[in-house]
Amino acid sequence: NMKLAVMSKKLWCVHKVLVLLITPLLFSPLLVTLPEKEGRCLYVVLLMAAFWCSEALPLAVTAMLPICLFPTLGIIPSQKLCPQYFLETNFLFLSGLVLASSIEEWGLHRRIALKVLIIAGVKPAWLILGMMMTSSFLSMWLSNTATTAMMLPIANAILESLFGDLESLKQKCKPMEDRVNGLLDAADENDTRTAEEIRSESEYQMRVWKGFLVCIPYAASIGGTATLTGTAPNLILIGQLKNNFPECDVINFGSWFAFAFPLMLVFLLLGWLWIAFLHGGLNRRLCFKHNRRAEEEAQARALIEEDYKKLGPLNFAEGAISFFFVLYAVLLFTRDPKFVTGWSVFFKKGYVSDAVTGVIIVSILFFFPSQKPSLGWWLDPKASNAPYVPLLSWKKAQEAVPWNIILLLGGGFAMAQACEESGLASWIGGYLQPLVKVPPAAAMMLITAFVACFTEIASNTATIIIFLPIIAELAFHVSVNPLYFMIPATIGSSYAFMLPVSTPPNSIAFASGHLMVKDMVKTGFVMNILGLLSIMLAINTWGMAMFNLDTYPDWAHPLNQSAVHTLNATP
Repeated sequence: NMKLAVMSKKLWCVHKVLVLLITPLLFSPLLVTLPEKEGRCLYVVLLMAAFWCSEALPLAVTAMLPICLFPTLGIIPSQKLCPQYFLETNFLFLSGLVLASSIEEWGLHRRIALKVLIIAGVKPAWLILGMMMTSSFLSMWLSNTATTAMMLPIANAILESLFGDLESLKQKCKPMEDRVNGLLDAADENDTRTAEEIRSESEYQMRVWKGFLVCIPYAASIGGTATLTGTAPNLILIGQLKNNFPECDVINFGSWFAFAFPLMLVFLLLGWLWIAFLHGGLNRRLCFKHNRRAEEEAQARALIEEDYKKLGPLNFAEGAISFFFVLYAVLLFTRDPKFVTGWSVFFKKGYVSDAVTGVIIVSILFFFPSQKPSLGWWLDPKASNAPYVPLLSWKKAQEAVPWNIILLLGGGFAMAQACEESGLASWIGGYLQPLVKVPPAAAMMLITAFVACFTEIASNTATIIIFLPIIAELAFHVSVNPLYFMIPATIGSSYAFMLPVSTPPNSIAFASGHLMVKDMVKTGFVMNILGLLSIMLAINTWGMAMFNLDTYPDWAHPLNQSAVHTLNATP
């Protein structure tokens, strides 16, 4: 047994290397048993899927494997493959990130967060709602990870002013005999409650604390789905639509927002009710006055207001960033909103995309002044000649760019391209024929549920990269509008709530050390179900009407003419 334990520890130390060495051998039979091109492509896809799920290589490095493997295996030449790594979708993503970095640079996001909390009030249930609304709004524009990293310290400061520090709270939750001696002597002299009352109160406060920590990463994940730039899977959907269905122009920033924002609100509300119910019961204690608590809440409110006062009045730079931020959003929404004529009609048709808009706004930030320009400065010989500081420096913008995500997006587009070119997508589609008998609504439900489960163990970007080409092919075989399957799957891939490893926001909240895996699983399991129900509702009601999902569109003919011949040939 000793030997076994030692051996297993040693194996765990090198498990990533073992995955790297063993997986290629495990999948090698595919190279000889399947048709040549399809087999080779499937080999690479499965290899990348295995590496992504086990993180045997960093995600971005795995995303570069197509450049090594597809050309050498004769699937697709590198001139065709490499441009996939920086499509216009990446520029839209990049402009969103750079704008977000300037918002962070001038502290505007903190001002927004504290303002919302002042409005929401400090009763735990309302505070949780305030936290969720702020986190989801910020993560529509900032990355989910940045939002979580910023909101958690604010949450902890508020919790400490409500409930005191965490260690003594943990002590109070223990039964009488386990407590550290001396804790009781230090207890409040005028506290007339029995030890049991103190303990049950402390346990309640501990639950609220956990509710707080868990609601922030969840709200960030939900908020990311509302805008195209909010999270990587949404951009992968756009990239793959452009790739597979060049004539499809149904989805852009504005039309996506019109669909996904109401969905986000529905899910946020359901999620809030569930988290508030689970972590402290949606009872009278949580929403209404309770004399002992009134003082603590007054303290917490004072803390938030104090923090807000410290920010001082809105300065020129914050005002300017707010203006460009609003302008960015308005220009993206109104470029081509589909239900009314957008401003893109002033330009040559099909020339100006969301990426162009994003890059225009971001370029302005690099020369727009962060101090109010004044005529007096030119006329006053004594005025200080400080260097000119624009709203954003290249150094800051460079730090903000997560190259790993950009490579990951590129790897996804490259993989999709290879699946098309090699005929792997249509070959898999042939095997999905039995699903023709399943009603589309049920098939959509199954696909979304499957993707939402898979994304718990793999990164959401990797998940959607692997499954979107297959889902598109399935839709073609079943003669259903591809968007009816692809949109729910894309949004479902962001709904990873159950494990700390599922998304970076979950990991950050878990790393604070106060959550247990079981807390996340318990809360997250129901969150996943609520998320699926919200998607079902959205896609079958306003989604149907907005994107005409009940008709098979003209743009959805398959790229591979060979696929059509095989279909026509099959009796």
